[in-house]
Amino acid sequence: MRFRTKISKTENGKHEIYGHDIVDLIKKHSFEEVVFLLLKGALPNEKEKGLLGSMLVSSVENGIEAPSLYVPRVVAASGNAAHVALASGMLSIGERHGGAAEKAAKFFADHIAEAPEAVVEDHKNEIIPGFGHKIYKDGDPRAKALFEKAKELGFSCKFFDFAYEIEKELEKKKGKKLPLNVDGALACCMLELGLDPRLGKSLFLISRIVGMAAHVLEEMEQDNSYYRLEQEDIRHEN
Repeated sequence: MRFRTKISKTENGKHEIYGHDIVDLIKKHSFEEVVFLLLKGALPNEKEKGLLGSMLVSSVENGIEAPSLYVPRVVAASGNAAHVALASGMLSIGERHGGAAEKAAKFFADHIAEAPEAVVEDHKNEIIPGFGHKIYKDGDPRAKALFEKAKELGFSCKFFDFAYEIEKELEKKKGKKLPLNVDGALACCMLELGLDPRLGKSLFLISRIVGMAAHVLEEMEQDNSYYRLEQEDIRHEN
């Protein structure tokens, strides 16, 4: 079995990641910087580091109601080890949970050169990823915070500008506001950083696994028995 890689190598007891000694990385660089190094192939500048750090914070936890947080708690309460519970939480990530940033990044990258009104018209019978939220009907504060952070750091924000134009057009077409949500904002940030849209779910998981770990530990500390649905929670169909 043979693999090819540019990412890392170990020779004479020295391990390097893209040419950087792991010992130097430990001593001189932050976790965000090493994440960027691994995903982009070079260490970030200060503004890239700052935006990536804010992105990771935005996805770390959003309530026990989310599948990626309650699923690992259920698995932990069933008597499984922490890493098993965390794996179950990772497997709960999919196109309908945790995957919207990836889809939105691909969509924005594909259509950035087009007029927003034409984009909305061409996709009027589809759901455009990155817009709308069950709770934040008038605007997702996390999306706003990421936009403001990107502006503060000096990014062009052309993808944010495009996304907010799409938001305006959606409201015109549908008669209700579908605000840019955190997934859409993360997509914009990914593109501003020049990251591959295919990293969307991975970036979400890098962040969310911290929240998962906290919930799994709390579940274990509570020493709960396994969870079982109540009969009234089930609708039997013929």
